[in-house]
Amino acid sequence: MGKHMITAEVVSQSRVSDDIYSLVLRAKEIAEEAVPGQFVSVYTKDPSRLLPRPISLCEINKNKGTIRLVYRVVGAGTQEFSNYRSGDRVQVMGPLGNGFQMDCREPVLIGGGIGIPPMLELAKELSAKGISKSNLHVILGYRDVAFLADEFKKIATIHITSDSGAVGFKGNVVDYARQENLLGDMLFACGPTPMLRAVKRYAYENDVPAQLSLEEHMACGIGACLACVCKTAEVDQHFKVNTRRVCKDGPVFYAEEVEL
Repeated sequence: MGKHMITAEVVSQSRVSDDIYSLVLRAKEIAEEAVPGQFVSVYTKDPSRLLPRPISLCEINKNKGTIRLVYRVVGAGTQEFSNYRSGDRVQVMGPLGNGFQMDCREPVLIGGGIGIPPMLELAKELSAKGISKSNLHVILGYRDVAFLADEFKKIATIHITSDSGAVGFKGNVVDYARQENLLGDMLFACGPTPMLRAVKRYAYENDVPAQLSLEEHMACGIGACLACVCKTAEVDQHFKVNTRRVCKDGPVFYAEEVEL
């Protein structure tokens, strides 16, 4: 697989909550090669903003040649993206990074905040591999407003938590997993670092393997600038230090590979 720099066409854009948008792009070259857990770098049209914005792949439609990005507006770059409409064009590079390994039969997927969208494509791929809805558990952690939950419900058994208790269980995703003894034979997680740290501890305590998709600030997105390194248990053979590049070596790592 390679990465492609293309000019993608906006197929559609919609708002899924107050500050979260769903953007569908026609990007045939990227869609053909992408796998769950990877991301793309999206470039703004403002020449003063040189660095792209990394956004996880929420859905990959190889038949239609489209990718779906669900992102939160957090600054001027993503604010620009939120104004795109059907027919607009945007420069995108991808697919980037490494995706999830899906060798499991009873997976538990855990997504927190904007780490929820990449779990949707993973859930769809696992379902397509024959894992039944009853064996495919997804725990979704929100601040207060749920999004994408209805789409998960079509293919998985979902469990909702929120910090405020406005929706679902009041508390965090790992507290809920402990309460319900949700383990399976593989944990998959994407979300803020404190959540991933708790998932790693939960997996270790119960001797269950876990794959973690790390959220880090990135610059180049291709491993050249070293802006998104994370600490690792083993020495990187290329740089001879206990770090790895999240954008190139990740963003998905097995829990025992990284120190959080």
